[in-house]
Amino acid sequence: MVHQSDRAARYAAALDDLRARGLTFHCSCSRLQLAEDERYPGHCRNGPLKPGTPCATRVRVDEATIQFTDRIQGTFRQDVAAAVGDMLVRRRDQLFAYVLAVVVDDAAARVTHVVRGADLLDNTPRQIHLQRLLGLPAPDYAHVPLLMEPDGKKLAKSSRSVQLDGGAPLPLLIKVFDLLNLSPPPELNLATVPEAWNWATAKWNIDRPPKRLTSLLER
Repeated sequence: MVHQSDRAARYAAALDDLRARGLTFHCSCSRLQLAEDERYPGHCRNGPLKPGTPCATRVRVDEATIQFTDRIQGTFRQDVAAAVGDMLVRRRDQLFAYVLAVVVDDAAARVTHVVRGADLLDNTPRQIHLQRLLGLPAPDYAHVPLLMEPDGKKLAKSSRSVQLDGGAPLPLLIKVFDLLNLSPPPELNLATVPEAWNWATAKWNIDRPPKRLTSLLER
């Protein structure tokens, strides 16, 4: 098992590469200072506004329009400079940011395909931009749709207490298969849970899931 806490040297080497090419700068802005900004406004591009205080490290993003084809969501395009501005790669507490860690880890592990939730779709162009800067290969991506609340927000325990019957998992599992467009037959209701999983595994095709899901609570 690999822990990101053990890979600081790899992340530091990637950051040193970017720094050596003049692609990074120190930023003294706190999260509170930037709370109302949708994108980083470039306050410290020419030097920290508050020299002598703990600084984060950002990668300069001048022009970076990234387009890629997601296996489920289709073509996705983002102007990284307009969406987020200069990307945070190391925090003020000197912990490495997710966007740098995941890019370095995927390359080190020779990851070729990434399947994850659609809430990370808009983060992917930033990762691809960083991969290109570091000369690393980009995996193929597939972002699966999320279960949503009726108001369009992601289903979460923090906003709603969803009661699940742990003693009867099959009905809920079949609902999930239905949401993924697997078209479970009526006789699957008589199957065991392992049999249901075997059926779904054989039926699975990455081209079948919809881009978005309605709420499981509405089914």
